[in-house]
Amino acid sequence: MPPSTTASDLLDGERAEAVDAIQRELTAFARRARSLASQIHPGLTLVTFTILDHLNERGGCRGTDLAAHFMLDKSTVSRQVASLEKLGLVERTADPEDLRGQIIRPSTQGADLLRQVLDQRHRAYLQRLRDWDKDDLERFAAYLARYNASA
Repeated sequence: MPPSTTASDLLDGERAEAVDAIQRELTAFARRARSLASQIHPGLTLVTFTILDHLNERGGCRGTDLAAHFMLDKSTVSRQVASLEKLGLVERTADPEDLRGQIIRPSTQGADLLRQVLDQRHRAYLQRLRDWDKDDLERFAAYLARYNASA
């Protein structure tokens, strides 16, 4: 795309308006998610919560794997993991495949916190979507999956 061309120039007016509306709504969603992270635990940010959640989903992984997954610099991941460790939410163990490396996993406290949060989040989604019919829910889920797969 040439520097003078904007994303809106690539779409007709109605589609550009729809994309603008999607951008506004996703921004509002992200702001709400950032706000909720600090309500979960005063020391958590959205980034640290996301890392903790990913570690839980994977059953643990190395810091280099986190950096690659989140497309972050290793030093950034290291600081975020150190913050989680200071809060007692993760622990490190020797990597059985490479004793020079470490596997980072949620601690018991971190896993318990995640279970509580994911349960609360699930209840919140159920509440927000309670009036949606099955077809709308399925379409919304498919659209989100399609959007996330295109990244």
